[in-house]
Amino acid sequence: MPPAVSVENVTFAYGDQPAVEDVSLTVEQGDFLGLVGPNGSGKTTLLHLMLGLHSPDEGTIELFGEPVETFEAGERIGYVSQQATEKGSTMPVTVREVVTMGRFAHAGHGRLTEPDRTAVEEALETVGITDLADRRINQLSGGQRQRAYIARALASEADLLALDEPTVGVDAESRDAFYHLLDSLNDDGITVILIEHDIGVVTDRADHIACINRELYHHGDTESFVESDALAEAYGSSGQVLHHHH
Repeated sequence: MPPAVSVENVTFAYGDQPAVEDVSLTVEQGDFLGLVGPNGSGKTTLLHLMLGLHSPDEGTIELFGEPVETFEAGERIGYVSQQATEKGSTMPVTVREVVTMGRFAHAGHGRLTEPDRTAVEEALETVGITDLADRRINQLSGGQRQRAYIARALASEADLLALDEPTVGVDAESRDAFYHLLDSLNDDGITVILIEHDIGVVTDRADHIACINRELYHHGDTESFVESDALAEAYGSSGQVLHHHH
């Protein structure tokens, strides 16, 4: 199987402001990668590059073995952005309608079929929000909205979930439940790339860590990251708390 994501010598700048410098890393299918680094370190930019939302100034990126710029199977990618919960607070649509959007790529120009509707209901059930399906998404809490966006990705049969600080503003109990859901999806074979500011959460959950501050300070399994000096080097201090329960 080709890697889910392959990044080779990628550099990107906003004008003359460097954001990512000469980064190379591979995310194998089925990995759970935690992407960490201080604020302004280029984490979100690197994720956008991986997903083809930005084009690198130098280097190459492949998704599932295809150049990202010609990758057309968008339904294989589920992206939940940092602003998703805020945007959802103003959308006058139901949870089921949001999740159904995930089937549009499969339905093409035709109407949704019975298998499409079944996929929507199964996605709602998987993330535990069947009872919220007819509620307006702007009536949900931040944690519930994030589950709706995950369900949309599942309905599209995504192979890769990319999440940018998905639990900002979510209470601790909902956050724990959300990460248990991510663990379960990853156990089912879905590749996960997670940006999360809480280093302890990342080291508890992720199999691999990429630590970035414009350049890549570490990419490898979680244990080697915990034992390395990458965190102190990237953050410029060693005052970060690490948990690691693998």
